[in-house]
Amino acid sequence: MAAGERKTILNLPLKLILTQEGSTFFIRQNKKLLKFKLADNVEEYGISLDQFTPATVQRLLLIDYISKIEISKPEFITSRQETMDLSKLIVYSVLYRQYDAYIFHQVLSSDVIKKWNRLNPANIIDEKTHINENFLRNVLKKNEKIIFEAKQEILSPLYTFINKNNSLLPEEKNIQLLLSEKFMNNLRPFTWFIITKFKDADGFESILRTIRSALTEYMDKAKIAEYISLMLMELVVNAENTNLRKEVKNMYKGTVDPNTVMFDPNIRKKVIAELERKHELVFVSWKLGGGSTSIGTQGKLQITLYNKDDQSEQVRETINDKKNADLKRKSLIDFYKETPDGEEDTNLGMYYLSYLSEACDKVNVKFESMANQFRDSDLTVINLTFFF
Repeated sequence: MAAGERKTILNLPLKLILTQEGSTFFIRQNKKLLKFKLADNVEEYGISLDQFTPATVQRLLLIDYISKIEISKPEFITSRQETMDLSKLIVYSVLYRQYDAYIFHQVLSSDVIKKWNRLNPANIIDEKTHINENFLRNVLKKNEKIIFEAKQEILSPLYTFINKNNSLLPEEKNIQLLLSEKFMNNLRPFTWFIITKFKDADGFESILRTIRSALTEYMDKAKIAEYISLMLMELVVNAENTNLRKEVKNMYKGTVDPNTVMFDPNIRKKVIAELERKHELVFVSWKLGGGSTSIGTQGKLQITLYNKDDQSEQVRETINDKKNADLKRKSLIDFYKETPDGEEDTNLGMYYLSYLSEACDKVNVKFESMANQFRDSDLTVINLTFFF
């Protein structure tokens, strides 16, 4: 899903956990907030969606109204593309936010702004500068041509590079072009205000060069969105298959081969219905780092997969108090090596993990993974943490 936009509507049961700003906004809109008990047994307030437009959710992410997203289903195969699209949408959103914050910091620390602040101590421009929104909107509207030309100057060398890249298919080139524009369009209005105000100042070109060079860096980082979605889907399918095989054993008492559920649609339908009835689901959550005021966590994204029996109070308490839990902690590589579901499944998971780790290293994204397996229960908790 390029830049978080492929399908007009995605059909997934989302729980959107809101930040303080998000809660305030929806309450003012007379939207009743729901109280959720999430997979980690923490109670949070938010809203639920059964279907949504990617652009709407992405907008809420970009303005820091969402702190966590959780989905839970007995099976994800029928929602494979939607789940991968959601994963990529979230990763792109984190990158857009990080790029915006980085560029804003770089612009404020540029020689152009430093010189202005020295000469205008009563009207310095910094992170605390507040501009009336209506005034800002009118200025940007008046200077649309200047902003367009600045964007073209920033993007033109990148366009040329992409179009001359013979290793990319026409569709892939188009995706890259659209992605670069999305990064530009998600820069905050105040950044564009500064660009319009100082376009004729000495040293202004260095600001555009900074924006352009950082864009190239973040375009490279965006490539790992695909790897993350594939890795996550592999983990989800692993957990799903484990649940399906286990339930076949429970339902058919050894009279049916557990692997039958993989290719017999009638048995699969009955087993999925039973898992739904028991609320034995696979849970996936995306926890986003804080906004601009959260030092050190702005670019953090933690993806957690829970495979558990939601009706087990013992399991819920175990998750809630990991310090006293009887658990086995292992790396994701060890987790795959010990997975009993078959050599083919394990090799595929290792393949994705290897590529994801390598891709993160290449673009300076820190990646950590851990699998926690709790004894005396079937609970597995897998964490994938990224620092962009």
